Order: sequence, then C-alpha cells, then structure tokens
Amino acid sequence: MLHAPPLGALLRRYAAGTPLACEPVQEGLLNRGYRLRTTRGRYFLKHHFDPETADPVSIARQHRATERLADLGVPVAPPLPGHDGRTVAVVGGHAYALHPWIEGRHRHGTQLTPGQCGRLGALLGAVHTGLDHVMRAQDERPAPRHGAQVPPARGQHPPRGRGDRTERAERSGCADEAGCADGSGLTGRSWCADGAGRSDGAPAGRERQHRVPPPPTYGARATVAVPPGHAPPTGPTGHHSRPGAAPTGRLADAGPADPAGAPAAAGDPAPGTDPADTFALIDDLLARVRRHHPADSFDELARHRLLERRALLERYADRRPPHSGPAGWVHGDFHPFNLLYRGDAPAAIVDWDRLGVQPRAEEAVRAAAIFFVRPDGTLDLPKARRYARAYRRAAGATPGELAAAVHRVWWERLNDFWMLRWHYERSDTRADSQFPAASALVVWWTREYDAVCGAFAD
Repeated sequence: MLHAPPLGALLRRYAAGTPLACEPVQEGLLNRGYRLRTTRGRYFLKHHFDPETADPVSIARQHRATERLADLGVPVAPPLPGHDGRTVAVVGGHAYALHPWIEGRHRHGTQLTPGQCGRLGALLGAVHTGLDHVMRAQDERPAPRHGAQVPPARGQHPPRGRGDRTERAERSGCADEAGCADGSGLTGRSWCADGAGRSDGAPAGRERQHRVPPPPTYGARATVAVPPGHAPPTGPTGHHSRPGAAPTGRLADAGPADPAGAPAAAGDPAPGTDPADTFALIDDLLARVRRHHPADSFDELARHRLLERRALLERYADRRPPHSGPAGWVHGDFHPFNLLYRGDAPAAIVDWDRLGVQPRAEEAVRAAAIFFVRPDGTLDLPKARRYARAYRRAAGATPGELAAAVHRVWWERLNDFWMLRWHYERSDTRADSQFPAASALVVWWTREYDAVCGAFAD
C-alpha cells in the first residue's frame, strides 16, 4: 500500500461509525479500493488515485449519473452523502468516496447461460439509453478531454502526469481538506448490501429536487431488475434495427470507407490509429524484448506476436476506418470485473471513472470481446449473438452500426499493445496473464472477420 487512507478524517464526514477493519481490494489496476468495516456496517471506500480520473468535476458527474440511473431501475451503487450532503471528500489533496458494500461475484461469459447473455446485452443497452435520458435531463456537457473521442479503456495506456488535484478541487468549489461536490465513480470489485444504505431523503444542498421522473421504459426506482433480454423497449428517441442493414462482408473486400455506411456524428474523432505509428511502436517493443535478459517464455510469445501483428498490419493497412460512429454517453469500461452478480442477476455495475461520450456501439463490441473471449483467443460467437441482439433492441441500434463498430474495434485491437507497454516500459506485470488470449484474439478475429460481423449484425 503506497498510501493508507486517513480513516479518522474521512469517517468524521459521514454517519458511518468508527472503523473496525480496513482491507485493500486487490483487483483494480488504476484506482484503489478498500473493504471497510465500521461500527455501523460495511462499506467500500474508494480512493480516486489515477490522475486522469481524479478531477472532482468529473467525479461529480459520475455520482449524479449513477444516482439518476438508480432512479430508472438500473443496478448501480451510488455513493453515500456526508453530513454536508457532498459525496466526495478531498483530504490531503486526495479524493475519496464512500459506497455501500454490495455482496456479489464477477462472472465471465463462460459462466453465463445463453439467456443471461441476452440479459447482459439488454443491461448495457439500458445503460446507454438511460444515460442518454439522465444526462440530457441534467444538461450535462462532456468534459473537453472526452468529446467524441474514445478514451483508453482501463490500463490501455500508461497514465500521463499527475497534475494538481488540489488546484482542480479548488476550481470546482471544493477546497483541499473539505468535501468536494458530489463525486466519484465506483472502482469497487466486491459490494455488500448490508452496510448503511443511502437514505431516500435528500440531504441538504443536494439536487434531487431537479431530477426528472423516470420514463416508463425502466420502471420504479425500487426495482433493480435488468430489462428482460427477449424484448427490451427502446427509449422515446430510439429506433429499431433496419432489416435491410447488412454486415460489412469479407475483410478483404472492406474498403477504407465505413463498411456500414453509418453517418458521421458531430465531433467525430480523427481516423483510427495510423499504421505508421504502430510500426514504430512494434520496432521499439521488439528492441525492448531483445534487451531483456535472460529471455523467458513471455519474451518469446511477445516477439512472436509482434512479428505476427506487423505482418497483419502490412496486409491490412488500407482497412483503417475513417471515423467513429454515432456517439453518446457510455460507461466507458464495461467488462466482467465491473459487474457484480448476486445469484443469477446483476447486482451492481461499478467503476464509472470512464463515463464519457464515445461511440456507443463500440462499447458494446468492446465489452463482448472481453466477456466472451475464450482462453485460446476465440470468441464464443453464439453467446455474442444473443448478447448483440438484445443490445440492439434495448439501445435501438441498427445491425449496420454494430457491424461498423466491429470493424473499428478490430482495427483498435490490431494496433493495440498496452499490455506489452506495461510489461516492458513500466515493468508492470499485472496484465501479463491476459496477454496470451488477448493477443491471439486479434489474429483469430482477422481470420474469422465475416463470422464475427455476422454474430453482431445478424
């Protein structure tokens, strides 16, 4: 532990009792979490440590979003307010938030039945349409650093410089050593229901009176059930899939234009990663592999995959997608370690640090590539198909949008080496166990491009 949380100063801000035990939660790669037991119950204490996600203004946006999603019946774990009604405390220049502990476990796609895969897709669709509703209702504007760009997923790139968190807190009306305006997403990996829950009454200074009533598509706040996978409704501005929209077709036939012909959204990011930049990165990583002595099995696999990836890029460099698809508010990091199940039903979607504006269909494809990847680097396409069909119905996405997203996420994976960069540039080996399957997936995906498109767009 590089930093022990100041429990005394923190708990004085909450009606949470006095601390009895505090244990670090190990799974997180960026932010830090603690399993906290006090005289009044069990909690998850989050330390917003990663400088890219510790901005109090962004944290406040995450809190407001999760509170309003809870009102719509989406399973989340909003933060607990302090005595002053604020949900983030800044102590010594560090931002913290306290959440109820939600008991549950993580489930990979291999542990889900086909029906549960459909409900998973419907849940992500409900998140996207729900975020569209609540963020428009509170007239939220995305932070300038997000725009329509796709921020890196958890650990995708090494963090940039730390910056001055205290100065940002003061600019947001949250002075150092004082509570900070409504903040924090959820990095907790385990949550428990028997801690002190959030009261239904609005603490002084909160903005609950400005909430819009939930639309009829999600039901009452008391129900946290996932919308049924077989027929989730679309939102008032949604649209159903176009029967005539086709998959992108063979990879060799996919031209440089967007294969699905989806219209460009306002503020689209620049085209996908330039292969020239990737070739330079591959050369740098190969040099680092050669300098590592004594060579081990990881070095051998890394060298093989780097040479293999360079050959694939040389062959498919002209398949670079020109733009991203329609953007909207997304969770930003939807994967098995950010979803807790209690029994067969989702109990809480956690870790909202990457909340932002991105192409929604790309998050759906990116999540499926994590949930449904097998150890040998192949995707369970029948489960992915059930998931994708339910997502399209819930989010009002067309088959063409999903097929175009498949192309863009494939390109992203083809140019992505974050695990090797962590290993060789940072000497951080925490992601090494993911590398064999992840590096094999892009090779298999390239070979089975038609089948993958079909699973998401049929």
